[in-house]
Amino acid sequence: MSGESTDRHQAPRPRPPSWWVFRDNGAHHAPSDPLPPLPAPPPWRRFRPDTDSPPLDIPAPADAFEVERKLGGRRAGTLDHAVVDVINAAIQLRRPLLVSGRPGTGKSSLAHQIAAELGLGRVLWWPVVSRTALRDGLYDYDAIGRLQDAPVGPGPGGPRGPLPDVGRYLTLGPLGTALLPWKRPRVLLIDELDKSDVDLPNDLLHIFEEGEFRIRELERLGRSRREASVGTADHGSPVVVRDGRVRCSEFPVVVITSNGERAFSPAFRRRCLEVELAPPDERRLAAMIESHFGPRPDARTAELIRSFLEEHGDGALAADQLLNTVHMVTNGAADTDEASWTRLRAALWRSLATDASP
Repeated sequence: MSGESTDRHQAPRPRPPSWWVFRDNGAHHAPSDPLPPLPAPPPWRRFRPDTDSPPLDIPAPADAFEVERKLGGRRAGTLDHAVVDVINAAIQLRRPLLVSGRPGTGKSSLAHQIAAELGLGRVLWWPVVSRTALRDGLYDYDAIGRLQDAPVGPGPGGPRGPLPDVGRYLTLGPLGTALLPWKRPRVLLIDELDKSDVDLPNDLLHIFEEGEFRIRELERLGRSRREASVGTADHGSPVVVRDGRVRCSEFPVVVITSNGERAFSPAFRRRCLEVELAPPDERRLAAMIESHFGPRPDARTAELIRSFLEEHGDGALAADQLLNTVHMVTNGAADTDEASWTRLRAALWRSLATDASP
């Protein structure tokens, strides 16, 4: 890397605007730490849960090993100023953030960066495939398991006794867990929504507007059983649901990723703030490498970044392909003969634009 590019990478970043809450500063807060205050939502995005119980405390975040596995050393400066602007607007307005971009540009990592810096607990992850329906994100009901656990009367084929408590067979999904009345908003990652059935994005519209949903299996209990304890996507202690209704007190920070494989309806896009992550430039690539391999890349790594951008600056490669290559360099793969290293680097830098594999 030339001296000019090194100085550019080391130049101080502009001072964050005062209205920013998330600053891409690499901080990692646990919910037990003193946390940065969050701005009040606009009046039309305020919700009140149907219970007098105190709001739920944010559970502990992922352990330090898991956070570092996803984000590296959590150093600052991996996002462009314009991207951080839109992220903060989504937090201020309590609107979902629709993040598009090529694979490997760091779309999913945004959710983990926000949760770590603002101390919002473990990210609730909802991976989407073509068969995913709204119910999958809200809750799961194991009706067959409940029936099988019912006591059986004497004799073969005897009558079954009363069914076990329904709450034992209900588990809130990632979206359903995010909509519980938490004291601070949870972070929900809806990953690769563009792979979904055509109806799912529009099915989410009511949830995004009202911040609530109903569990039919609990509503059927009526006044005979107004409260039920159900499991959550956090796999911790159960929570109490009253009258079969789950309603947030703080709308979650929703990060929706898309690889651009389909277009979304105007009604869906109107409810989101949109941002596109461009392929990372030299500064962002250097920051990513520093977060995983330590500060100040050596001359060989700096040259690798330069070659990566010169040969594949059009976004035909993903940043993790460069990280894989840097790891191989640190393990001595580039110390063999030049022809072997050139072949290996070509395999590691296989173009995604021409790759027909699934």
